[in-house]
Amino acid sequence: MGMDGSRLPDALVLLDLLGIGLFAVSGALLAAQKKLDFVTFVFFAAVTGVGGGTLRDLLIGAPVFWVRTNATLLICIGAALAVWLLTTKRITGKALVWFDAAGMAAYAAYGSAKAIAFGVAPVPAFAMGVLTACFGGIVRDVLAGEPTILMRRELYVTPAALSAALFVALTLLGVGTWVAAAIAIAAGFGLRAGAILRGWSLPPYRD
Repeated sequence: MGMDGSRLPDALVLLDLLGIGLFAVSGALLAAQKKLDFVTFVFFAAVTGVGGGTLRDLLIGAPVFWVRTNATLLICIGAALAVWLLTTKRITGKALVWFDAAGMAAYAAYGSAKAIAFGVAPVPAFAMGVLTACFGGIVRDVLAGEPTILMRRELYVTPAALSAALFVALTLLGVGTWVAAAIAIAAGFGLRAGAILRGWSLPPYRD
């Protein structure tokens, strides 16, 4: 992995596209819940798909990833179109949380990986993974007038942190990119799935 970030490995490029697509679908699904028009579907898909990565790139000094290629916004438009044509009211709410969970796990690993590729130290690289995974969903929820993921009791930031931390730690141990990403994503998604299905949460502050 080149430390100047000039060329990310193909594995990471695919992981980036996966995260964008999953988050874009989650944004469009929230637009479906709100019964919005198709242009707004695209807007929600794009904001959710690129939000976390845009802030990450600005902070690590990388070119903002979606302004030099057509693929990113085309993925967001495609996600919006797919949701517009294929979803029904019965499946929208359930699909939203699962696409969001998968996007969170994938993007936490990718955010850390890209930060490392641009020479960011391990601890800030971990923070970049968490930010990449969470910021797009926060923007999506704020725009829709929904309680943000930060205000929900069940675990969300913690699974993102687990995924990012595992990727950074495994990379430091010399584990290959694909293996590190697979382990990190599986762990983050598994913890988030437990939170969705079982209501897992950390103890709240008590005065």
